[in-house]
Amino acid sequence: MAAQEWAVTSTLRHIEIYTPSGLLGLLWHGDPAARNVVLLVGGAMGGYLGPANGLYPALGETFADLGIGTIRVDYRKPNHLPRCVHDVCAAADLASRSGASKFITVGHSFGGAVAIQAGTVLAEHCDGVVTLATQSAGCEEAAALTAPLLLVHGMRDELLPAHTSELVKMIAGQGELMILEEDGHLLDKSREQILAKLLDWIPAQFEN
Repeated sequence: MAAQEWAVTSTLRHIEIYTPSGLLGLLWHGDPAARNVVLLVGGAMGGYLGPANGLYPALGETFADLGIGTIRVDYRKPNHLPRCVHDVCAAADLASRSGASKFITVGHSFGGAVAIQAGTVLAEHCDGVVTLATQSAGCEEAAALTAPLLLVHGMRDELLPAHTSELVKMIAGQGELMILEEDGHLLDKSREQILAKLLDWIPAQFEN
């Protein structure tokens, strides 16, 4: 229907896309013409920050300096899995029109299922999928993933036990599982550890 865009900083744009089924919000870090783009999504309530005390803004800012684009997606209808997957794919389509050809999806909690399903839709254009304290519902399609999978989970998760990620890994038949012994669902005790891991793992997948 319509869209508007605002330059927040020299490396961050805020985009709002008006649709018949709601407002899709995007925060886009880095060069709009970047070939490699990371798509970040939150949990069942949506939002831009992600877990681990603002992990997503930190990723976006750092990747912008590395020439990797990052889009933080705020769902039109949080907790509606098909629409949320569509939102991520719409963000990928928008980026592809500017030059992107490879994507990595990242999702927390409910967003883990969104990241996995979007990864299967993007198919050969998806270079990796990262789940953070994922749920298992909606992850049944993990077996269809052709991209590498990284699963991060806190052993003390008070909402979704760590064996949830173990189950998703089993469904996928592949993947690297990172268990954080002292952390809970929001992963706030392991921010630096997770950040370091993703700043290493994500660029490596784009280079493969």
